[in-house]
Formats: sequence, C-alpha cells, structure tokens
Amino acid sequence: MKKKILIVVANYYKDISKELLNSSLNELKKLSKVKIIEVPGVFEIPVTIIKNIKKYDGAIALGCVIKGETPHFDFISSSATDAIMKVSIDTKKPVGNGIITCLNKDQANARGQKGKEAALAVISILSQKK
Repeated sequence: MKKKILIVVANYYKDISKELLNSSLNELKKLSKVKIIEVPGVFEIPVTIIKNIKKYDGAIALGCVIKGETPHFDFISSSATDAIMKVSIDTKKPVGNGIITCLNKDQANARGQKGKEAALAVISILSQKK
C-alpha cells in the first residue's frame, strides 16, 4: 500500500527549492502518494506540517537558508530544525529534514540532493516493522 507523504517546501529561493523538491519526488514517485504545500520561507514549514500531519504517514521539509550579514540565519536555522524534530517526536511520524543551511548560493546549489536524502530517511522509518 502506498504511503501518504506531505512535502512542505519553502519557495524563498525558488531555483534551489525546485531542485530539492525534484530530488525528493524522484525517490517517492513509486512508493508514495504525495501532497505538496508551498510556504514563503523555512520558518513557516513546521507549523504547516503540524496543521496537516494527521492526514499523512510522514512529511518532508524542504527549503534553504543562506547566511547573510545578521544573526537571522542562526535563529531561523535553529528554530526550524528544533520545531521539525518536535513535530516528529510529538506525532510519532517521520519528518525528513531537507532544509539546507549554507554560507552562499554555490554551496546551496551543490546540495540539491538533500531532498532525496530526506525522502529516503522517511521511507526508511516508514519501512520499519512495529
């Protein structure tokens, strides 16, 4: 039976998010029924997942945070990661973290397969025997 997976993707960096999404979808297409929700930025991902997770077997968070000149990068990255882990623990459902945190766009572009890794992590957890 196909698993139902929610993907929440932050589209702040559209080109990077598209690559993350495509790498994730390539892993899920045969095994899962996928719903995609776009949000403006990484900070909105956890709340979107928690609002929708009851309808799904698992979720994947995709997005990109690139360091600027202020501490904003650290706050967003840490808050999003902590919130995603909390959602997973509280709901007892896997949430793959495909949010990349980079110092520049070149690093971000080199990490486009992180969506695939997040999808494989969710698939792995859903495949475990109870």
